[in-house]
Order: sequence, then structure tokens, then C-alpha cells
Amino acid sequence: MIFDEINNRISNLSGHLGYYFIDLSTNESYGFNEEDEFLAASVIKLPIYLSICRFVSRNETSFDTVVKVKNEDKLPSCGGLNCFTGDIDINIESLCNLMIRLSDNTATNVLINYFGIDRLNNEFVSMGLHKTKIYRLLFDSVASSKGLENKICLKELSILLKQIYDKTFINEYYSNYVNDCLLKQQVNHKIPGYLNDEIEVAHKTGEDDNLSNDVGIVYTKKPFILCFAGHDTSVTDFEIFIRETSRDLVNIYNK
Repeated sequence: MIFDEINNRISNLSGHLGYYFIDLSTNESYGFNEEDEFLAASVIKLPIYLSICRFVSRNETSFDTVVKVKNEDKLPSCGGLNCFTGDIDINIESLCNLMIRLSDNTATNVLINYFGIDRLNNEFVSMGLHKTKIYRLLFDSVASSKGLENKICLKELSILLKQIYDKTFINEYYSNYVNDCLLKQQVNHKIPGYLNDEIEVAHKTGEDDNLSNDVGIVYTKKPFILCFAGHDTSVTDFEIFIRETSRDLVNIYNK
């Protein structure tokens, strides 16, 4: 069976690794360490985004609300905001698009600061997330040195992804809205890496030193949810595993 092979392969890789799979036609599921807590990296941006959508749906905020991004707020690496000079006025919807599609770190911290860690974590709990939590801002070296790290649980995130697929995340409008944004993700070298743009994947990635994650919905003829997380690992080896596993499952479920 394919999942016996997958479990054998992942168990022979180094580090704390996991995956979770749900056949969206039958609800049959398979996994490895899917209920563990993993270091989140940029995958924490997904539940942040979903929380903000819920705030908007309840009229507690608006996507049109303009937030000032100060020059000192800008962070290195992923995203587009650090390419702009000076302060920037930008609305919440644009910040969310940057956070998800380009994995913009500056946009993420601005949104975390705007809504607050406690408020976001409370919304996580109301969405059924108990192990998935924000403990610090991105690139907060002081908090990180104290052992504070954002965490995700693959099984928890899969519940939200299934709601998006079933169009029950808030309602059909917001489910389609979120799905469309995830389909426009620009970091596509993991789950979609060997799929040659032939299969749509609505997903969110995360990476850091010795860490690689990707969680999403794979739109084969028989769609499925596929989530990966790993840290203290060889990123090269683990990402090859992610790409090969995704390709092998697509070959089975796209018939």
C-alpha cells in the first residue's frame, strides 16, 4: 500500500517529521506524527489569515482598513514590502495577500501587531486549534532565544483546509475567497514541485534553517488534503520526499 511505503520512507529520514493525508471523496486519512506540535515557520500565516477573514465576516474589522507600515517594520527575506522605500500606507486585504501569496514577513508582523497575539490565539481556539499557536513575532530573536516558537499541528490545520474545500469555512463566499488566494501562492517548489503546473494546489509553505513545511488541498480528479512538516532535518532530503510523495499520490488520485 502506498501509505506503508510513505511511512517507511519518512521514518528513515532525519529529524522530527510528519505528514497527514485526507481523501476528500471518502474522508479516509493516513498520517505520521500528524498530532504532534511542529515549528510553524510561515505556515502560521495560514491560521492568521483565516482568523482575519473571520473578523471581517463579523464586521469586527474591514479589509479596507488602512495600516501604516513603518520603515523600521520591514523584515528581510520573503515578501515585497521591504522593496519599498519609506513608510507605506496599505490596507488589510493587501497585507493578507502579501502574507499568503508572497509569504511576506513584514506584512505578517504588521498584522500580528495590529490584531494582537492574544486575540489571534483566541480565534485559533474558536476554530478548533489548540496546539497551533502564535508565541512570538517573526524574526524576534529575543523571544526565540527564550524558547518561544510558533507551533502548528498538521491534523488541526487539515480540519480548516477541509472546511475550505467543503465551502463551510464561514460560508461559501469566504471559502472560495480563501481558496483563490491559496491557489495564487508563489512559493511552489514543495507539494507542486514535480507536478508541472498540471494540478492546482491551494497551499501555504514555510521554511527556515533545518525546517520545511507545506500544507494544502491538491485538486486531482479525486481531490485530497496533504500536509507536511519537519524540523531538525535535512531540508534537501525532506523536500525531495515532499515532492516525490505528492507526485506519487497525484498519479494515483488523478486517474
